[in-house]
Order: sequence, then structure tokens, then C-alpha cells
Amino acid sequence: MVMFLFLVVALAVVVGAVTLAVVGGGDNAPLPEAEPERLQDSLPPDRPVSRADVDRLRFPLAARGYRMTDVDDALGRLAAELAERDARIADLESALAGARAAAAHLTMDKPAAHPEDDHR
Repeated sequence: MVMFLFLVVALAVVVGAVTLAVVGGGDNAPLPEAEPERLQDSLPPDRPVSRADVDRLRFPLAARGYRMTDVDDALGRLAAELAERDARIADLESALAGARAAAAHLTMDKPAAHPEDDHR
């Protein structure tokens, strides 16, 4: 029984010493605080995002997956650019439809050329 109590106390002392060595120590701690991993190659702020930018995009891993703020920022940027491109495409399609309608209207108003006029 005495031997069992001695082993329990020795185990508690060893666990306590290891815990203090790892956690304690202030600035000279054996395990300093690690900087959280950040997004290295973010989306370019000075130009539109290209397919290659999205292919190169890699999110750093966090304790529970990816850093939510990095993913939210990237998805927000992509969503804004896609909405801008969709609006631009809709404007261009509308302008093209208007130009085609105007061209069709001009061809209907233009009198048809008679084949006899070409021989004179």
C-alpha cells in the first residue's frame, strides 16, 4: 500500500513538472505562442479575379477546418465580382438586342431594290 501511494505521488509530481515546463515560463517558455496561419496568396485587389487566381487560392487550416474570416472574405469578393460581371453581361446583351432590333427595323423600312435598276 505504501508503495502504491509513493507511485501515485511520484506520478503527480512528474505530471505537474511537465505541465509547468510546457505551460509556464513567461517569455522564456519552451513552447511560445504560435502565430495563427494566415492566407498567403489572397485575391488581387488591383484587378478583376481570374480563373488562375481562384485555382491558386488555398486557405490555411485552423483547428476546426478553415479560418472562417478568410473564406468569408474570399467568397464575398468572388460574389461581388460575379454580380458585377453578370450585370455587365446583361447590359451588353440588352444593347445587342437593341442594335439587332434597330438593324431589323432599318432593313424593313428600306425599299427593296428592283433587279431592273441594276441593268440601267
